Amino acid sequence: MTPEDCMCLVKERQPEKEVDENGGLGPAHDGDEGGKVDGSNHLFLREAPILTEESRISKDYNCHDKKVGSREDLVLRKDMCKRGTKLSRRDRVELGCRFQRAVSSCDWELAWNLLVLAKAQALNDVLCIALDSVWFLTTREELNGITGLIKKIIGDGANDFTRAILRTSFLASCVSACQSKMMNLTDAVGVMTQRLHERLQECQGDEVLKVEASTKVQKFTEWALKCIRFHSRYQENRGRRRRNQSTIVEVQLQLSAFKTFLELAGDHLTGKDFTEAFDAACFPVALFSSSFDPGWASGISAIAVQGLLAMLVEGGADNVNQCFLEASRFGSTELVRILLQIAQRNSLDIDVDLALVFASHYCKIRTMECLVEEGNAANLLGPLVRASERGCMQVVQWFVNRGCGDMDLCLALIAATSSSHLGVSAYLLPQIPHHVLAAVSIEILKTVSERSRGSLNGVAFLLRSDFLGDPPATYAVADSIASSNDDVVAPELRAFLKEHWSEDAFAEGLSSGQDHYVNFMRILRRGSSPICLMDLPPPLVTAIVYMPLYRECTEAGGKLLPQKLRGKLVEAASRLGGRQVDNDSPAKELLAILEHHLPRHLLPL
Repeated sequence: MTPEDCMCLVKERQPEKEVDENGGLGPAHDGDEGGKVDGSNHLFLREAPILTEESRISKDYNCHDKKVGSREDLVLRKDMCKRGTKLSRRDRVELGCRFQRAVSSCDWELAWNLLVLAKAQALNDVLCIALDSVWFLTTREELNGITGLIKKIIGDGANDFTRAILRTSFLASCVSACQSKMMNLTDAVGVMTQRLHERLQECQGDEVLKVEASTKVQKFTEWALKCIRFHSRYQENRGRRRRNQSTIVEVQLQLSAFKTFLELAGDHLTGKDFTEAFDAACFPVALFSSSFDPGWASGISAIAVQGLLAMLVEGGADNVNQCFLEASRFGSTELVRILLQIAQRNSLDIDVDLALVFASHYCKIRTMECLVEEGNAANLLGPLVRASERGCMQVVQWFVNRGCGDMDLCLALIAATSSSHLGVSAYLLPQIPHHVLAAVSIEILKTVSERSRGSLNGVAFLLRSDFLGDPPATYAVADSIASSNDDVVAPELRAFLKEHWSEDAFAEGLSSGQDHYVNFMRILRRGSSPICLMDLPPPLVTAIVYMPLYRECTEAGGKLLPQKLRGKLVEAASRLGGRQVDNDSPAKELLAILEHHLPRHLLPL
């Protein structure tokens, strides 16, 4: 789900109606005709119909204090029968509550008796309740009981299959997610709310709409967790020990019951229904994924979701790739792993390389590993270059550690340097063999200059870093570009290199250094200042002459100095050392000569 999708949650349809009194059993529309409600086209999270009934749905699981089959049930039946077949909202609330308790306690006789009272929309209500109970089956007797009820309900006229499949798909996903060893019901709502909040932060829309979207999801998640607690409590009341995970046999029973529902619904469920149900099932797993224990997707807890999604694909869901890309984008690794398996088993086309682009863009390292190792993503160059361009060191390091071609690393170096992410550039430089850099050095400097939008900081960084690992070779490349008449060389680059990094610049630096020395000696001998410089200690005199040059050199940084600055330094070192130093002497040695003659208290620590 993109951030924009989250905002559209609230914008697209705002059903203005009061909370239905049937405890969430009503459809996403008023009336008893049981018509379907059109859904939106958003990934993972939709306004209708699964999220428009959140405020009504939770009451199903709050009506558990009265004893099933009590005298009150008989009174209810008699009272409803006196009023006729048309049930009021209050009647539907009472009917739904008692039907829920009858199903949860496996009192099939009472459940069948209550169906006699269910007419029109009430049939759709009890269909949802019966179908939701599928994900808590533990025995074949329960399977036979619930499937018998579903057949009866549909046979009597229930027809809101869209609402039923959307709501139960969301619930099934929540049930599986809460079976993770690292998840518990107490933290589940907070985890999902936080994850949704993180997604909404990327959206630039109205803050009020963000809050409304988050509230809807939170309420519906709370309903799902109430449902899970309700069924767990009834299982404990029936003497069954509460387990954190279903067994493989139980999961098979649950999937068998859901398949029966799909067969009974038949053509009444459209491809759009299956697509939206697939979306609804993916949503909780996507948000809870960060809290799953490693390997959750290959455990029993995920089998129900895998089976559910597989049946939805068989029914006509066509948004596997969309959900896959969104799961990759948000780092929902376990969902990515499940969707990879579904795509492989059903021979579906999914864009693994594009998914890797999304995952790397948002720095989802675990998801990247899954896509490369299990999804066989092959195009690593694009994500590497983009990560370098953004300066995402963690992602760049991950790609480098996996192994990248030399030319791929050169392209990444160009991208990072052009974008002024020089920390990434400094990391990439040692990864590339010097002979490879030498072969494409001119192209690298030209391309960095072209892509830097008028800035030459990247070019200067590469030269200062001695990117060829050989000072004479690095200077020679800069000089060759500076003296080139090639029209493809930008005038700004040529002028910059000629002024600072060419042989002519070195000669100009030497000459400038000589002029500076001559000017100082004239001041020393002919100056009329009351301060007699000749009487100062020699280190102080040296500081007056060369301290500005020393600071300029140290502030330039890097392994190499610009030629013009290096020329001045060679002249100064020759004067202070009393001998002509080699023009190719390293800057470090030349600076050491200056430091030897400067007052120590003026030098950096």
